Amino acid sequence: MKSKFFAKIFGLVCMMLAAVTFNAAAGATLAVAVGCAPGAGAVAGNVLALVGGRLAPAGVLRAGVFTEIWTGEMIKAFRTTPEALGWMQRIRSYNQYVNQDVIHFVAIGGDPNVLVNNITYPLAITALTDADKPISLDKFSTEATPVTKDEVHASSYDKMASVLERHRDALREKIAQRGIHAIAPDENATDIPVIKTTGASDGTRKKMTFADLLNLKRQFDKMGIPGKDRVLVLCSDHVNDLLETEQKFKEHYNINQTDGKICRMYGFDIYEYDGTPYYNMSTGKKLAWGAVPAATDARASVAFYAGRMMKAYGSTEFYHSEASKDPLYHRSLVNFDQYGICLPLSSTKCRAAIVSTKVSA
Repeated sequence: MKSKFFAKIFGLVCMMLAAVTFNAAAGATLAVAVGCAPGAGAVAGNVLALVGGRLAPAGVLRAGVFTEIWTGEMIKAFRTTPEALGWMQRIRSYNQYVNQDVIHFVAIGGDPNVLVNNITYPLAITALTDADKPISLDKFSTEATPVTKDEVHASSYDKMASVLERHRDALREKIAQRGIHAIAPDENATDIPVIKTTGASDGTRKKMTFADLLNLKRQFDKMGIPGKDRVLVLCSDHVNDLLETEQKFKEHYNINQTDGKICRMYGFDIYEYDGTPYYNMSTGKKLAWGAVPAATDARASVAFYAGRMMKAYGSTEFYHSEASKDPLYHRSLVNFDQYGICLPLSSTKCRAAIVSTKVSA
């Protein structure tokens, strides 16, 4: 009897150790995939499993462990900006103001009139009525990715970590593209300049030059934009134009790429990003979000004052169907919803664009 008792205890201990080992391995693997320390991931995996009651031997390989870890790691990793999006890191985060994926701003109701040497009484009464201005975050959804049971077993859960990483990167890239599109002016207007390039022709368009960059500085100066935190996001066409023609720009390029920043010139911190919006080169008008560009369109460069921009990330939702409930394909389906937004806080005197000028045939 004693031998059976101790054998049972030994079996339970072994299963418990197996559960701990699995949770630690899963947590460490996912942590590495999203850029976190593996040790922290291993601890997080067991803590989450313990809190959820999943450290018990029965059903050690439960999908619920992954669900908790994936969602938590996704939220943490999503707020770490990669090198290519260094320009977005310059924008202030309003995450702390998000409530149910909505941010409530206060629309200030004007200023009081100021009287000089007044001798008329009683004084007039001017009401200053403020109002709530809610802004709903956009919802970004990834399409479902199938992960078969055979893939999971063959790759020791690396497949799952890879899926998480690719969904995260795809969401972050789409939110950045949506953000820079919202920041860019629709067309040239008072205190929202859209500057046309003036360089030599490449057969299709005029190239960007330092004279165009100087013109951008002049426009920002005219609008009274503070000299600090002026940011210019160059599209790849304009980067290549400057590399071809401007030796000073060529010397700076590749010196500092740790945060995606090329250099600081003419008062602008200059970044490169190939997700800027398209403009019609003839009319100088921005294409609508999601519109398919034509041969007459080209990516533009976008400039903004970081002090009048905002970004925010809201809730993250993880969706998962288990392979064990799919008798036909034996596959899991996974995808995410991520709420986020990036916008200018005011419409004028804080942004501009540089658009290539179309060359007539």
